[in-house]
Amino acid sequence: MHASQSMTKTILTLKKAPHVPLEAEVISPDVFSTLTHDAVCGLTVFLGKRQLRLDEFFDVEGPGSENIEIHGDAARVKWIGKTMTRGSIKVHGNAGMHLGAYMKGGSIEVTGNASDWVGGEMKGGFIRVAGDAGGLLGAAYRGSVTGMSGGTILIGGIAGTELGMRMKRGTIVIGGAVRDFAGLQMKGGTIVLMSGAELRTGAWMARGTIISLKPIKLMPTFGQACTYVPTFLQMYARHLNTLGFSLPCDLKNGFYQRFTGDSSVPGKGEILVWQPASSSRGS
Repeated sequence: MHASQSMTKTILTLKKAPHVPLEAEVISPDVFSTLTHDAVCGLTVFLGKRQLRLDEFFDVEGPGSENIEIHGDAARVKWIGKTMTRGSIKVHGNAGMHLGAYMKGGSIEVTGNASDWVGGEMKGGFIRVAGDAGGLLGAAYRGSVTGMSGGTILIGGIAGTELGMRMKRGTIVIGGAVRDFAGLQMKGGTIVLMSGAELRTGAWMARGTIISLKPIKLMPTFGQACTYVPTFLQMYARHLNTLGFSLPCDLKNGFYQRFTGDSSVPGKGEILVWQPASSSRGS
């Protein structure tokens, strides 16, 4: 039964983009996996205060499965993959707010862009967005003490403000530029900024590691500690290389400037900023 189920998939094709955000937390392998085709069609989604059927917005193909595909512009479809623990979701297009929120396992892949709160307070699993994302990736929801506490989020493009706010564990990698307050009140985990970030990176950071491959303007509450290539980065580099991200860790090519802070908390976090050998020789 498990083998046949792994081969099957449920395909959802958006009929037309909803005019207001559609709350569809039922789109999850945990919900779909034991349902018949008709039961999937009859699942409840919310358009504002109205309770409607899933098949009023999506054409449904196949029985319920742990493998879900979504076709169409789902930029206004919220809560896809909420609390999922297993299986896979692939969105061929854009995804709306709260993608993978509270996620515990499984994988989500988006070929387009995603909105705010990707992986909000996720505990495990894997999310990859090929395009851009909004703000508050892996962040704590308002009033919560802890944000992301496990798992991996990969963004190919740019990302918004308060990335990884209050995150405790896990890994976030951003290919494009990041807005202000990356790592705000960070408690642990790792953030990799392939293209740098704007202002106030690591503000009120208590613990954790932020790695930037581009120069960033740091707050005066971060002090330079040393220049080196951390040995743990070799392990990170091998892992990230399998995911399509290249992290330099060879002394022949340069080194990392290590800054500690945020001393205003006071915090014991670290920010590592890559300095290529060519630029260090020129300075």
